[in-house]
Amino acid sequence: HLVVELVSHRLPGSHAHGWGPGTTPHAARMATIARSAGLSAILTNAVRYADRRDAVTVDVLDAARRLVALDQRHLERRNAEGFLKSGKEMHEVAEEICHAAGDAEEGGRRGADRLLATTRALSDRCALDPRADLGLGEVHFPEFTLSTDHASADIALRARCEGAIGGRYGSGPRQVVWKRLDDELELIRGLGYASYFLTVGDVTDLIREMGVRCAARGSGAGSLVNYLLGVSGVDPIRHGLLMERFLSPLRGALPDIDVDVESARRLEVYERILDRFSGERCVTVSMMDTYRVRHAVRDVGGALGMPPGETDAIAKAFPHIRARDARVALRELPELRSAGLSEARLEVMFDLVERLDGLPRHVAMHPCGVLLSDATLLDRTPVEASFAGFPMSQFDKDDVEDLGLLKLDVLGIRMQSSMAHAVAEIKRVDDVEIDLDDQAQVPFDDPETYAMISSAKTLGVFQIESPGQRELIGKSGIDDFGEIITDISLFRPGPVKSDMISPYLDVKHGWKQASYLHDDLRPILEQTNGVVVFHEQVIQLIGELTGITYAEADEKRRALGSVDGMAATKVWFFPRALGRGYPMHVVEEVWSVLEAFASFGFCKAHAAAFALPTFQSAWLKTHWPAHFLAGVLTHDPGMYPKRLNLDDVRRLGIAVLGLDVNDSEATYVVEPLESQSDAPRVYGVRLSLSEVKGINAGEVARIVAARPYASLTDFWHRARVSRPIVERLVLAGAFDSVYGIGLRGSRGEVSARSRVTRRDLLLQVAEL
Repeated sequence: HLVVELVSHRLPGSHAHGWGPGTTPHAARMATIARSAGLSAILTNAVRYADRRDAVTVDVLDAARRLVALDQRHLERRNAEGFLKSGKEMHEVAEEICHAAGDAEEGGRRGADRLLATTRALSDRCALDPRADLGLGEVHFPEFTLSTDHASADIALRARCEGAIGGRYGSGPRQVVWKRLDDELELIRGLGYASYFLTVGDVTDLIREMGVRCAARGSGAGSLVNYLLGVSGVDPIRHGLLMERFLSPLRGALPDIDVDVESARRLEVYERILDRFSGERCVTVSMMDTYRVRHAVRDVGGALGMPPGETDAIAKAFPHIRARDARVALRELPELRSAGLSEARLEVMFDLVERLDGLPRHVAMHPCGVLLSDATLLDRTPVEASFAGFPMSQFDKDDVEDLGLLKLDVLGIRMQSSMAHAVAEIKRVDDVEIDLDDQAQVPFDDPETYAMISSAKTLGVFQIESPGQRELIGKSGIDDFGEIITDISLFRPGPVKSDMISPYLDVKHGWKQASYLHDDLRPILEQTNGVVVFHEQVIQLIGELTGITYAEADEKRRALGSVDGMAATKVWFFPRALGRGYPMHVVEEVWSVLEAFASFGFCKAHAAAFALPTFQSAWLKTHWPAHFLAGVLTHDPGMYPKRLNLDDVRRLGIAVLGLDVNDSEATYVVEPLESQSDAPRVYGVRLSLSEVKGINAGEVARIVAARPYASLTDFWHRARVSRPIVERLVLAGAFDSVYGIGLRGSRGEVSARSRVTRRDLLLQVAEL
């Protein structure tokens, strides 16, 4: 149906400004045309802002978007009528239009009533029920292609899991495995999530087919189904992880599985997922960059026509704070009080700056979120192209969760890239194939790895390289994989603040006797020396004392996080535990532990997922230190500057080889050095060309592609690198081997060939 839209911002129209859209004469003329053509007309207001006072704010945003200064030539409005009007105000506008259109009946009021009634009728026809019409709030899984052998997603999921049991558990007893698998599959079937697990399994299979390292994180590591699908590499049965912490029939929320991939190849992974599911079923999630004080100052200054240098200086004078706090900061921060920013001429600027607080500045692609759905995804989310060209939902991560859209977090983790680099260097240099996920090659009972961890010489190792972590592992000593899980969980603000570490260490070293509160609780607390460390232990404690299921116990655990929930749980807990025959003193002691636990604790499945790359990176540092540290230096995953990592390289007896135009690569690489035939192989780590200040990827690629180089002149003509970069290469010694600079004879004398110096080469660069 064709409908004519009338818009009037109550502009009278004039020869100077015209009678175009937004004027009352234009709206009246359109109403007349609609009436003569037998068409319906409706009234809108082309709303740009919620309140009339926000008009100036919109002007600033328009000026910033168009990169122009605010003046009459650039304003898109001639008054402030583009706000969200009330029904009464819209009726007044309708009367003006009808009166101008020649409808003089009751001063245009009768026509205004008809116009607004038509508008309401059309809006009622256009109204959508988000759930019924768009499917918002309901989960839509990608259409999983089922083979002819599988009549449903549930059957397909069971077949995949059962087929993986032999590879995961060998020929050992499987009764516990089958029971756990049946329980999990029944829970998944009841919730209707089989397609979700198959989809995540499909995604991780795609990632591994690309040769990209992949690992699960979060509570999803507690699922046997995830372990059998290959999503997680942690055995939940061996490590005492609970499915109920991850997925419960009592929670309506979707399960949350996060997947870690190599940071250097994250965008490749996105492309492969999009290719697999197509842009109709898969888009990335967006995030809104909102105005804070520095952005606001720059955009307002530009809109006001202030000199860019002055605007930039004012912006940099502020710390990273909210825009609404700009004038408070001017009064309270000494460095701003002395900067002369309280001048009257800047009052307008700071008023506008505070108006911009929290408003969206631009939309960008979220670093890890991917939406997966069936072919109706585009009915439920607006999509635009990201800067990198990926289809991107205009909803952010919080929006998509509230709307029930299925989000999979694919996070780029630098340690995964570091380990992949190390494995590639082992293959390139030593021709040894290493699969870090194969426990036959990288066994969890490797004593050398645990000795290295216990030495606290763990710079570069995932999760345990900080000073505090190194102090903790040095004090406790790590004897097995389970203790890595405990260590990661203990080193959190809550346990540290509550001094839960000391009781754990006292028992471990035999200085005190462990207290398990009751013999029934010993199996739950034995791994952590009687100290409650994990969420899973709280679930088990509540379940054991009260006799409820673990799913119900997890709901009680969650309730402990609020004051009201704590009080209600206490009222419920005591009679239940006493009714099961536990003495009052035991119930009181257990409750005191549960009450204290509300302020700390960690999900054991999450810690176990972290412990896997922790152990793998420690194993690499123990057995292949040069190759591992080359990966760490290339991808910089940790908290320390590279100079400290280079010191660690030297401490381990590995040579640090300088920059060399004929040997250095875009990354840090391992080079075998000469050694005695019967001695262990000796390695060096060669510095990367990418570390040269100002060099770009194209220049690095040209240097590598055109070598070997016989001289500086040869390098200049064939590598085509800018003069400042060549000078830095000379100063860094990248041409020393070409000219024999620093070479010495058998008696230590400088060879004749090395009489050329770096200064000579710099002079030569100036003449090229």
